[in-house]
Amino acid sequence: QVQLVESGGGLVQAGGSLRLSCAASGRTSSTYNMGWFRQGPGKEREFVAAIRWSGVGSYYADSVKGRFTISRDNAETTVYLQMNSLKPEDTAVYYCAADRLGSRLAGVRRAVYDYDYWGQGTQVTVSS
Repeated sequence: QVQLVESGGGLVQAGGSLRLSCAASGRTSSTYNMGWFRQGPGKEREFVAAIRWSGVGSYYADSVKGRFTISRDNAETTVYLQMNSLKPEDTAVYYCAADRLGSRLAGVRRAVYDYDYWGQGTQVTVSS
């Protein structure tokens, strides 16, 4: 089992920055690909970014490319999402997730159903 706990959400003005953290516990969490997803009001949960288990190879949704950066520290089993140039449309609950089997494949998986473990989410609100 893997437990994921997100932190770092909050209220920020448009153009501002936030850094989300996801602390993972569990014996093999450092071998899983990790992803960030978000769910805005009245919307489906969507892929934001993901990083391979080794930390080499990161992937982004087009809507955040160039503004968000995902990284991980396997020694601390923590995954980060640095969010810059935030826009009101980035307002959502942000979830950290772990893909138990995706490391066997090239790249990363982007579907919600491919991820096995989820955190409780952290709210990000961007005011205009």
